[in-house]
Formats: sequence, structure tokens, C-alpha cells
Amino acid sequence: MVRISLDVMGGDYGPEVVIPGAARALERHPDIKFVLFGQEARCAELLAKYPKLKASSTFHECEIAVGMDEKPSQALRRGRGKSSMWKAIDAINAGEADVVVSAGNTGALMAMSVFCLRTMQGIQRPAIAAIWPTLKGESIVLDVGATIGADAQQLMDFALMGGAMARALFEVERPSVGLLNVGVEEIKGQEEVKEAGRLIREAEIEGIEYYGFVEGDDIGRGTVDVVVTEGFSGNIALKAAEGTARQIAEYLRSAMSRTIFAKVGYILAKSAFDRLREKMDPRKVNGGVFLGLNGVVIKSHGGADAEGFAAAIDVGYDMVKNGLKAKIEADLARYHGDQPSQALPRA
Repeated sequence: MVRISLDVMGGDYGPEVVIPGAARALERHPDIKFVLFGQEARCAELLAKYPKLKASSTFHECEIAVGMDEKPSQALRRGRGKSSMWKAIDAINAGEADVVVSAGNTGALMAMSVFCLRTMQGIQRPAIAAIWPTLKGESIVLDVGATIGADAQQLMDFALMGGAMARALFEVERPSVGLLNVGVEEIKGQEEVKEAGRLIREAEIEGIEYYGFVEGDDIGRGTVDVVVTEGFSGNIALKAAEGTARQIAEYLRSAMSRTIFAKVGYILAKSAFDRLREKMDPRKVNGGVFLGLNGVVIKSHGGADAEGFAAAIDVGYDMVKNGLKAKIEADLARYHGDQPSQALPRA
């Protein structure tokens, strides 16, 4: 059994997406038990439409829903101990859940997660890891938005955590890890990136195979299993890739409807276009994983539909089933020893 806590009020659409998404995920994983946190007035009628989900869930009333436009500091002051987001995260501390999934405000979710769960020993800053479709299958890219301007030691930690996640997700004994840079030559790039490369290389980490520097086009090629970068460039790369996928899809739709011959060609090649659409569907890879915390937190896109939110739940399910937290803790203990946590103490 995997116990999954849901911030039902999070995201652009709240319960109208979260509840149907949870129902879809339950069909794929019947051993899930959900712990739902939300406002019953908005949720009760929706939940009644999914009797299997209702039977596999416990519901907790919450006073406050964190807004998508709230600053993290404002969300903490207003929602600490009372909001659906806070209570969903704190369910891990209470032993009620193994993982939390939210489509809510990213900054607020990260701030509350750090306050509630604290960072693992030796970790200065957490990272958000994205599962990235590539020509070879899938890769992991981190950080995609949590730590802007990470230093060399933090990039080293990201490599450790990303490697552990790749072993958990891809079942690869020694996943390959590359540092995102403006070139593959050792003399290129910012000093922090070059220093991180030296640290990883000299550490001779048992659980990863250090590839060296990789460039932006290597991400989609699947050159390495794990691409490590700081949050500013990682977030830009993520948004650029999502925008490019939508752009290509729009080009194809336009081209296929332009003439009668194009329409006939589309009909003849429909199965191939369906496979392409499936591959490019961003909903299938929805769900960023917060790494470096004493608990597994999954961030869904705020605008995801039910299928997209179900995909984020799938990611959380897989992370728990494959022992992500234990793998990261083992790697960090091996290379950091007994360094104390750098996070703020729990409020």
C-alpha cells in the first residue's frame, strides 16, 4: 500500500482536476490510499461521483487554500497549520502519508515543505527534479527552479540526489551524470560549474558515472541519464522545451489541415501522428520531484488537467515504491557523514 496525501485545493482548478485525477491514478494503482485535504463544500459533491476513490480515501477539512499568486512568505503566515497545502505536507510528519502531491503555488509549496520536513543531513538547498523525455527514453534534469545560482557544492549534491533518483526510477546501477554548460571543454563556463565538475570527478562517486559537461541539445538527445544545473537555467530550459513542443504540435495541426491532400495524408498516417502526439504530450511527464527533503514531495503543473495530475500521482507512487528517499539518504550519508541539516527548524 502507498499512502498519498493530496492538496485538493491546489492549482488553477483545485478539486475539479485533483479529484478526477486521483480517480484515474487509483485505476492504475489500486493499492493507493489517499489522504485528502480541502474544503468539503467544494469537494463533497465531486467526490461522490467517484465511489471507489471515496472508499479509498480519508478527507480532512481545511480552512484555507493557498492562492497561486501568493508570495511564499505570505502563504506561510496565512496558511501555516491551517491550509490544505500545509496539512497535506505535514501528513508525512504525522505518519499518515508516504508522499504528498500538490499542483499549488511552487514557491509556497517549497517553503512549506522545508519548514515542515526540513532538509536531509548535509543538504544546504533542495532541488526540483524533472523527468525529461528524450530520443533514448527519459532523463532527469535538476534543478528546474528551486535554487537560483547554486554553488559548486550544491551542484555536487544535486548530482548525488539525481543519481539516486535515476537508480530508483530507471533501475540503472551507475547512471551517467553530466553538468549543463555552454560547452564541453573543461575551460568553458562559470567558475561554479567548473569547480563542481572537479568535485564530482575527484570524489569518484560509487553510485554515478560522471560524464563531464553537456550542452543544451544533449538534454533532448538523452546523452546522459542525469543533467545537473542550477535553478535559473534549468527552469528556462524546461519552459523552452515545453513551449517548443506546443509550437511543433501547432505547426503540425496547421499543416495537416491546409489542403485536401494534406488531410488525406493525415488520415493515411494517422497512427504515426497519434504516436507522435502521445510522445509529445506534456501531461505524460508531469510531476517535479522535490529532492533533499525528509519526505517525498511532488509538484504538478498548476494548469494540469485530470490526466496530467494523475501522471504526477504516478511519479509519487513510483518514487515511494522504488525507495527514493532511502537511496538518497544512503548516498548522502556516504559522502557527507554526520553533517547537520542546514534547513530552518520546524515551526
